[in-house]
Amino acid sequence: MSLLGEALNTNPPATLELRELGKTGVRIPAIGIGTWRYSGGAAPIQAGLALGARLIDTAEAYSTEEIVAQAIRGIRKDIFLATKVSPRHFRYAEVIKSADESLRRLRTDYIDLYQLHWPNYTVPLEETMGAMEELVDRGKARFIGVSNFMLRDLIKARKALKRHELVSNQVRYNLVDRTIEGGLLGYCQEMQITVIAHSPLAANFATIQAMDPEGILPSLAEIHSRTPAQIAVNWCLSKQGIVTIPRSNSAEHVKENSSASDFKLSAHELSLLESKIKFRKRGSFEIEIRRVARHALQVAGRDL
Repeated sequence: MSLLGEALNTNPPATLELRELGKTGVRIPAIGIGTWRYSGGAAPIQAGLALGARLIDTAEAYSTEEIVAQAIRGIRKDIFLATKVSPRHFRYAEVIKSADESLRRLRTDYIDLYQLHWPNYTVPLEETMGAMEELVDRGKARFIGVSNFMLRDLIKARKALKRHELVSNQVRYNLVDRTIEGGLLGYCQEMQITVIAHSPLAANFATIQAMDPEGILPSLAEIHSRTPAQIAVNWCLSKQGIVTIPRSNSAEHVKENSSASDFKLSAHELSLLESKIKFRKRGSFEIEIRRVARHALQVAGRDL
């Protein structure tokens, strides 16, 4: 068992739920802490850690690795730490260098989950994944994941690995953006690739509330003695193979998010959320157009 699992299973907080990461046998918190556009300092992160949300996600592009290091000082062995390499650094030597720089900023000698932040269509995936596997072989990373990879790119990423498994894909998923249900989610579930759902409350929770004209969220919140945001986070966790990493700059909201896994919505309640709240789901044509546009920008050196 991992050090994280040993630490949490010794005296797990009452609200904590653990889920297996891919097919690794390692269990991680179903609710972690995201740090995209984060500016709250160490205290809100530590508030979540105290409740068992000991999965922390950061990235070299976020400029939050130093804050994460401060928040986990002295308890690194109890944390599942995830970070990402930016697409502009996907050449073999640059992946290795970026990992070393992240390790320095995080003040640790290993990364639990090292992820490719976005696809980069100008660098062969075999080259990038070769560097990722080298990091695992050297003990600098434990597991390899990707982020923002849609189905076509995810399949290629799996095939590009030779010695290690792809364990996760971090993508946007919430009540009003359900694009991954168009095939990606099912594929990840079939292949036992953990989906790390970022933005489970959308970029702003008001966006979800505005798409709930019948007030389903507050109604269910009252029934379960929860908040509407906790209902939205719990809905994400109702799906097989998903963990989620809400982000908040306040300790109060981090605590709220971190306490959203110790109850279950009924099948009827889940059906109400999925049928009454308005959502979007990009089709395959739109996904491909966005992929082609990103490729073009990367060739022009403008999206790396």
